[in-house]
Parts: sequence; C-alpha cells; structure tokens
Amino acid sequence: MKKITLALLLLPLFTFSQDDLLGELEGDTIINNNVIAAFKGLKVVNFESTKLAYKKDFYLVIAHRFGTVKNGIDDLFGLDQSVTQIKFIYGFTNWLNLGGARSSNQKKYGLHAKYRLKHQKKGDFPVAIVGYNLVTVNTSLKKDQYPNIEFRDKLTYTSQILISKKFTENLSLLLAPTYIHENLATRSFVVQENGDTLFYDEKNDQYALGVGGRYKISKRMSINLDYGIHLNRNSNSVYNNPLSVGIDIETGGHVFQMHFTNAQAMFEEGFIINAAGDWGDGDFFFGFNLARVF
Repeated sequence: MKKITLALLLLPLFTFSQDDLLGELEGDTIINNNVIAAFKGLKVVNFESTKLAYKKDFYLVIAHRFGTVKNGIDDLFGLDQSVTQIKFIYGFTNWLNLGGARSSNQKKYGLHAKYRLKHQKKGDFPVAIVGYNLVTVNTSLKKDQYPNIEFRDKLTYTSQILISKKFTENLSLLLAPTYIHENLATRSFVVQENGDTLFYDEKNDQYALGVGGRYKISKRMSINLDYGIHLNRNSNSVYNNPLSVGIDIETGGHVFQMHFTNAQAMFEEGFIINAAGDWGDGDFFFGFNLARVF
C-alpha cells in the first residue's frame, strides 16, 4: 500500500505539460522532411524506441515491474513483489542522449548512450536508425559470497541498432539487432529426480533480435508490443524469450506506459536473457513507466 500511495502522490508531477513535447504529440509528424513521432515513448515496452530526448531536456523515468500475477490474491497479483528502476536521461544534443539508471533487481547500475544515425525522410530515406550502448554492473555479487569474483566479472555490455519505420499515421514498427557480452555468463540449473543439480552456462557473447510495434487507436492512446528472439540461447536454459504488450497514454505532453510482460528485469540483458515468466502458464508481470521532463 505504501508503494501505491507513493505512486498516487507522484502522479501530479507527471501531468504538467511541457510546450515543446506537447507540440510533438499534437503537431505535424513531418518536420524539415524528417518523419518524427514514430514512437511517442523512449521505449516501445521493454525495448528502446528510436525516439530521443530533445537537446537540454532532462528526463526522470520511474519504472515498476511487479511480481507475477500467477499467485493471485495471495500477494495481490504481484503488488507485494515490486522491482523498481530509476533512470535519468539528458539530451546533450538533438541526436545524442546520455543516461544513468539504478534497478533494485540485482542492485544493478547502468550507463547508456543513445544516438541518432539517420532520420526517416519522406521520399528520401525509408527508415530511422538509432544506436544504443549500455554497460551495467551487478552489485549484488559480493566478495563474501563469491570470494574469487572481480569487478570486471560484474559487468555486462549491450549494443543495439534500432531501426524503425512509420508506415502510416497509426502504425510504426521496430527492429532491434542486439549484441550482449556478459563477463560472467548467465547460468541455468535443473534439479533432476535423484536430487542432483545440473548447471548450464550461456556463452559470454549473446545475440538477439528485438521486434516491436505501435498502433494508434485514438488521438492519445496506442497499443504497443515487443518481442525478443534470443538467437543462441542454451537449449537447456530455464529462461524464455521476452514478450511484452501494453498501452501508451499521452497525458499533458507526457506518455504514461502500462503493460504486461514475462520479464521482470528492465535492463536489456535482464529482459532478453533472463525472462523467467511463461505466458502459457499465466506467469507474467504487470508494470508501468512514468516519465517527467524538466
């Protein structure tokens, strides 16, 4: 209840308008022959979109992923098992964003750069291309638990090329080829009937393809979906490909995102490699993203 109360108290902070952002939400979608607003949020759902913060805009993003809804009323459909990420993003230029974040999941910290490589241009260039690089450190790995661990073992690196196309006023699609390098590879384990435990490690280098889309269903609302195809996952892995679906609601120049996903982690390596939920078993998580622009 404390978390819900805090969210309600913070909600007014996210409803004040900002003129330049509101102008993008309500204005033309072609400026200087550049097709803009393929996506209204910085993320599709979990995957990054090709939208960037404008020059000198400072974003505060608060994201929640609650626990699995599978346990029902026992833990209020996951509200007792919240994971939180706080992220700060600054637009150094109209083509370069830098940001930092901290997630309660594995006490991870992350630094990222997001940069525009190419605009979609009407009658000229068919897609928008954006680069994204992230480095995270898992501070939950302690020396007293893992005596031989080094700082470099806690680091993971992600590189993505984000390619989007706005097909119509209502429909935009995204492709996100992804490379992830884990210095300490993800481990899966399986307990056999005789009680023995077998361990299976992923490779340090992981490859994935993200696909996503946005379909506008009203002036201020869209349905968003993204899916990550892990291309070289260990066949014995206990994890699944991440599938997420949600709704974007544009309110006063800002976008409020609500969604369901089978991945509770919010950093890229977390939701791509370690998606633990299974939609087929009703094992998925409710979440939302709130953004405030200063």
